[in-house]
Amino acid sequence: MAEQRLTLSVITADVGGMVGHVSGHPDVLDTAKERLYHAKEKGMIIDSHVLRCGDDMALVMTHGQGKESREVHELAWKTLTACRDEAVALKLHAASAGLIEKVFAGTVHGMGPGAAELEFIERESEPVVVCMINKAASGPFNLPLYRIYADPFNTAGLILDAVMCEGFSFKVLDLATGREIILSTPKESHTLLALIGSTSRYVASEVIRNTDSEVCAAISTQKLTTASGRIMWQTEPGAILRCQSGFPSVGEVMEAFAFPHLVRGWLRGAHNGPLMPVPFYEANPTRFDGPPRAIAAGFQVANGRLIGPHDLFDDPSFDEPRRLANQITDYIRHHGPFEPHRLPDADLEETNLPFIIDRIKDRFKKE
Repeated sequence: MAEQRLTLSVITADVGGMVGHVSGHPDVLDTAKERLYHAKEKGMIIDSHVLRCGDDMALVMTHGQGKESREVHELAWKTLTACRDEAVALKLHAASAGLIEKVFAGTVHGMGPGAAELEFIERESEPVVVCMINKAASGPFNLPLYRIYADPFNTAGLILDAVMCEGFSFKVLDLATGREIILSTPKESHTLLALIGSTSRYVASEVIRNTDSEVCAAISTQKLTTASGRIMWQTEPGAILRCQSGFPSVGEVMEAFAFPHLVRGWLRGAHNGPLMPVPFYEANPTRFDGPPRAIAAGFQVANGRLIGPHDLFDDPSFDEPRRLANQITDYIRHHGPFEPHRLPDADLEETNLPFIIDRIKDRFKKE
């Protein structure tokens, strides 16, 4: 008899901020926990946990229904809309901005939430890391993923672990066309970097081990949606990474976040800023709505149960990256409305800038 495959689903959304875009409200988080608890009691899912980073929420669920399960996605949708309704009652900020009001059609894709899902057979020990990023737009995981799965200077296992020596392949999504390509490292590392270095267009969505085609990482990659030049919703970045025993160790995964690299997003999604790795209790971005924050929740998966989480960035060895992120914040904030702190015009089409230009377009004259 074939072994039972387990699915780990992480569904993320912004359902209202307390205060402004800083944090979530306990009542909203409790609403999510209660909904998922009742679903577990009914046997719809095996286990669940609710995470928060800034004003974003992640529903972490294990089940046996496979990726893109209509039942699981509908559970997530109904849970998030209940959280949104609670946020509206509390008059939380932007409570209706993260979900699109329309009839559920079998998946949360295209409705506001982000979704990262992995399907696998549990190993004897199954450690996973679930990452959330707040105040970042598309592609914030591109650089850490490359370091984790393709850079031996970060991941010693790429040269010391016989299973990992064959490298990993990256599935890359072109946000402009919706088309995907799979590139294998180390052979196609330069081609991969040529794409994912452009984080506004190309996003790594899965990582696959070359030795046996086992998927070891999944990232939510749904695109920003706009209407009439204004932001309607934007999915919140989330990632699932399996660790140890033929995959990068937990320590190698964490090492990739020790450099606070610049990501797009921050205030109004219109600025570049350093990604600061923080413990759960410091995931409350207040300075200029930032700087962007990342949390990492470690779980041991045991027969579908989520043992944990362990707050992986709650470690003094990340004090220096946090200090560097603050120094970068000081430096780049002094640019004010100038690039490269502010994003270039092509990435500002979702703000009011087109309307400003439209108002004065007739005043432009040729010399």
